[in-house]
This record gives sequence, structure tokens and C-alpha cells, in this order.
Amino acid sequence: MLGKIRADGRCPWITPNNQDYIDYHDKEWGVPVHDDRVIFEFLTLEAAQAGLSWYTVLRKREAYQAKILAAVNNAKRFLEVQETFGSFDAYIWRFVEGNTIVHRIKRLKDFPATSAESDALSKDLKQRGFKFVGATICYAHMQATGMVNDHVVECFRRREIINGYGERAG
Repeated sequence: MLGKIRADGRCPWITPNNQDYIDYHDKEWGVPVHDDRVIFEFLTLEAAQAGLSWYTVLRKREAYQAKILAAVNNAKRFLEVQETFGSFDAYIWRFVEGNTIVHRIKRLKDFPATSAESDALSKDLKQRGFKFVGATICYAHMQATGMVNDHVVECFRRREIINGYGERAG
């Protein structure tokens, strides 16, 4: 399963028979997000996930929503970015020139952990005072919020998202 498309047409990283992962994959992961509140939610979840499995964070999602208030530093920095750029959406999508980067991933081992764009985003966020925003966390955030479409080529969601939002070769 680690190198092949699943029989149900989903990406190979989905844990079999895990409805939380299936729902996340089918409804959220890779869909372009332009709502500042949702972008901040995902940024906070990705930071909380550092050192943990994504599934642990996803399962405890509701508890982490309460922890958003505890992310005071990043919330303050987020507001500063909104003030400077008009919205966090306007700021963050600049790192992909306003368009989703679509990769042609065929196997699990082809998934990148970082990119030039996530490196640049991480560096800029850190310069603005954000915490827990390394390049790997930034890349995961870009995947989650649709800045990068890393659904494998044969995954049914890849084409659905492309058809709904366009694509840019990456």
C-alpha cells in the first residue's frame, strides 16, 4: 500500500479503514483556502503537530481549536500581517504566485517534505516573529490549504481540485 494507489482511488498515505483520515482527505486536504480564519486554523494545527503524528492532531482537533487562544504569539503576528497586506490570504498566496502548484506524484516516496516556496515562507514567517514554522511545517500547511496539490496522479481528488481551481505546473 505504501507505494501504490489505494483500491478506493485515494492517496496512499490514507490509513485503511480510518474514517477521520478518509474524511480529511476527501473534504479538506489540498482544497485551496482563502479564508483567513481557516488559514490560521491550519497554521496552528500544523505547528501543534510538530513532533507528533498528524493523525494524533487530527483526532484531537477540537481540543486543539481551544488551544488556538494559547497561540498568542502567532495570533499577534498574524494580525500584523493582515494589517500590512490587507489579509493573510493576500500575504501567503504570494509565495505560490497566487496559484496552486500541482505536482505529478505517483508514489508515496515521491512526496516532498519541503520546497523552495516553503523554505521562503518559513524564512519570512520567522522574520516576522512566528514560532514553529519550519520549512516542513510550512510545506504541510501549503498542502493542507491547497497552495500545493500533492494528491497522487491517480487519486480522484487531484482532478476534482484541479477542475475546480485551475493549476500551475510545479
